[in-house]
Amino acid sequence: MANLTRRHILAALAAISATPTFAANALTVVATTGMIADAARAIGGDKVQVRALMGPGVDPHAFRQTRSDIVAMTGADLVLYHGLNLEAQMIDFFGDLEGRTTVAAVAEDLSADRLLADDDYAGQSDPHIWMDPDLWQGVVERVTEALMTVAPEDAETFRANAAAYSADIGALSKYAIDGLASVPAESRVLVTAHDAFNYFGNAYGFEVEGIQGISTESEAGLNRIAELVEMLVTRDIGAVFVESSVSDRNIRALIEGAAARGHDVRIGGELYSDAMGEQGTYEGTYLGMIDHNVTTIAAALGGTVPARGRLGKLGASS
Repeated sequence: MANLTRRHILAALAAISATPTFAANALTVVATTGMIADAARAIGGDKVQVRALMGPGVDPHAFRQTRSDIVAMTGADLVLYHGLNLEAQMIDFFGDLEGRTTVAAVAEDLSADRLLADDDYAGQSDPHIWMDPDLWQGVVERVTEALMTVAPEDAETFRANAAAYSADIGALSKYAIDGLASVPAESRVLVTAHDAFNYFGNAYGFEVEGIQGISTESEAGLNRIAELVEMLVTRDIGAVFVESSVSDRNIRALIEGAAARGHDVRIGGELYSDAMGEQGTYEGTYLGMIDHNVTTIAAALGGTVPARGRLGKLGASS
């Protein structure tokens, strides 16, 4: 579908009925990313029906809302989006939506001293905070607050569910710390398609090198690929990683460039960067997404972790 201009957005908003698109007996929530939707489902429980706009493999940096998305958001009781310029193509729309329904940017007011700079855009912060489970706890709090704002009568339920979900994220964080600590220090270099893993590297002591910048809208130049090939060869790095929501073209170019220099580099696995796994799988949850990434990275770079992850669920339907 063709991209919608601001004029189209305003026209669609004016024409759309406010009738909810979900069942009338539950709070209707629309979240932009799967990670936010997962938090809303865990916290809201049977009090909410949640729709995620962006499914598996969808790049949030380039995502633009369709007419059906506008209908869903306008008819929802609550719209949750990430902020920090992640949904860069939707910023004008969220401004237009405010006043028509409750809208919350769940990452916008996190403590600035915990955010990393976005090298692509001056004055902006890197939005990929879900890569650090401890930092993601702040988003869980914001989602809980947003749900309580629109349904204060269910506040006790939301708080209890949030506490349980936060405990699970805490256990995941401990698993990540322990598992990634088993990777030899000289091997803690993570090479991926784009710079989505800086919070991961900051949390677990990994050097992170992305071919593209923080936004997938940035281009990878030949000089950048040549620099990374040189690094792979001189530092004897044997594994690089593809991402589920980004083309593997540039990663393949790295592997071919290293091979031309007589250095064998393999793909260490596919990581979930800007989107979770398939719906109905463990990897299609936030807990499973991070468990998969931690386990895949640690195993590929010489660490010691369970083959099927923290709970033995990786590779199995949820």
